[in-house]
Amino acid sequence: MKTEQPEKSVRTLRVGEQVRHILSEILQRGDVHDPVLASHMVSVTEVRMSPDLRHATVFVKPLLGRDEEAVLKALRTNTAYLQREVAHRVKMKYAAKLKFLADESFDEGSHIDTLLRAPQVARDLGDGD
Repeated sequence: MKTEQPEKSVRTLRVGEQVRHILSEILQRGDVHDPVLASHMVSVTEVRMSPDLRHATVFVKPLLGRDEEAVLKALRTNTAYLQREVAHRVKMKYAAKLKFLADESFDEGSHIDTLLRAPQVARDLGDGD
């Protein structure tokens, strides 16, 4: 029974990566007829699938982080089309429901980098000479 859990996890990762590639391709080619999406480059940074593969949380980041809310709204408005396209291209029993969220990991990384460059922290991280 323990061997089944890692297989499910590998499967969810594999399907999530497949969905990420498909969504990236759709957005890159401009297949979604939406003025906001047409005027913004959007990176699909990660897709997390639920264990039953019925739900996909899609993390996105517009290029340079510009107009993030407008891009998210446009993606959410076009969710039905994107779900149909993903369902058509990924051979699964059920079409996954897509949920779009902003990827905050870049902001967290920048914040940590800023903290590490602060003079007080840099002094503490020094060689100690």
